[in-house]
Amino acid sequence: MMNGFPDVFTVAFLVVAVVIFIRLRSVLGKRTGNERPPVDPFTRRGPAGRAASDDDKVISLPRRPAERDEVAAPVDAPAVEERIRTIAPAGSVLAQGLAAIAAADKTFDPDGFLRGARGAYEMIVTAFASGDRKPLKQLLSREVYEGFVSAIGQRETRQESIEFKFVGIDKAEITDASQKGGTAQITVRFLSKLISATRDKDGAVIDGDPVKVGDVTDIWTFARDVSSRDPNWKLVATESVE
Repeated sequence: MMNGFPDVFTVAFLVVAVVIFIRLRSVLGKRTGNERPPVDPFTRRGPAGRAASDDDKVISLPRRPAERDEVAAPVDAPAVEERIRTIAPAGSVLAQGLAAIAAADKTFDPDGFLRGARGAYEMIVTAFASGDRKPLKQLLSREVYEGFVSAIGQRETRQESIEFKFVGIDKAEITDASQKGGTAQITVRFLSKLISATRDKDGAVIDGDPVKVGDVTDIWTFARDVSSRDPNWKLVATESVE
């Protein structure tokens, strides 16, 4: 692990094998929402979800056996400060939030975080599309996981399937960051390209397009307990933009 947090974070996300999803539309809503209706994100939007709390420790992602006892090494502080300046203007709320996380977590590096977040995005939407619950449980907070699983269950009850191809991420940028009560939270805005279609039990397309490439904007919030030895993050809330 050459740079501590970046490598561990990236490897932790990339060790999980999965297979794809489309237009994630507000699976568990905004970070400030309250209720959590079991909405299928492939077919409609709806508010839900909440920010991580001290009672919902988002600290564990699977690592390779050889890495489980390893501790992420501190990242050079001046280097982190320079990377923060490339992300947010000096003195801005975002810059202050990132600096607060770096002060609380000496292994934090924004560039490494974004690499891991990009990998996590593809893997989570992939797992959702294929109905693969196991990797979702590893990558999501408890409440977000319950919402995803509820939507998958409803889809299976209707005998619907998702035909999906992940084309790529055009852009991933950090839009918000905060350090509260021992929990770090970072919000990322993803601009991605996907090909997707939902088919009913007879194979007819009822949503999306199996050929057309669609542009999708998703806003995801990741969090982790900075007091934990585990450097990994979990998805705690999602929001989609029309």
